[in-house]
Parts: sequence; structure tokens; C-alpha cells
Amino acid sequence: MNKWLICLLAVLVLLAGCSKGVTIKNVTKQPNFKGVVTEVNEHSIMVKVSEDEDEAQSSDLISVSLNVELEESMTDFNVGDEVRVYYNGEIALSYPAQIHKVYAIMLEE
Repeated sequence: MNKWLICLLAVLVLLAGCSKGVTIKNVTKQPNFKGVVTEVNEHSIMVKVSEDEDEAQSSDLISVSLNVELEESMTDFNVGDEVRVYYNGEIALSYPAQIHKVYAIMLEE
């Protein structure tokens, strides 16, 4: 019985090690939305969500953490910048709404 348990744990550890995380090359497959920066703070930016985005149904304003997971992401923004936020799909429903797990924030062209 213990051998089976050890084998199962070993397989799970190997599978977990083989899974690929979010990278700058595949981040575009993650939930995302476009908006305009309305406020810049030390650890977050306030983004006015574009009306045609699904996230606008949750809130018109979202506080987005600047603690991004991908090093290639921008973290220096100005009011008026048009950005696209890539995140884990979870929005804290407060007002303004909040996104804590951010993969990347990119300037829109």
C-alpha cells in the first residue's frame, strides 16, 4: 500500500513540474481586458474598463495590482495610458473592483 502511495505522489510531483506556467509568449490566452489608466498609485493602477469588455459588467473601474508575475510586463504608467491587463480571471467585487493576481499589463497601440 505504501509503495502505491509513494508512486502516486512521485507521478503527481513529476506532472506538476512539467506543467508550463504563464509566459510572455502565452499570456494572450489568459483572461484580459482593455481600459484607460485613470489613477497611478505606488502598488496599483486604477483602470476605467472599456465599455465593450465583459469585465465592464462587473465594474467600470478596476484597481489593478502592479505586483505582476511576468518580469517583461510594464509597471510604470501615466494617467491616460491605454492598457490591456492579463490576469487569472478573478475579480474582487468591491467598488472599485480589484484584481490581485496580474500576469502582465501592456500598453495598447
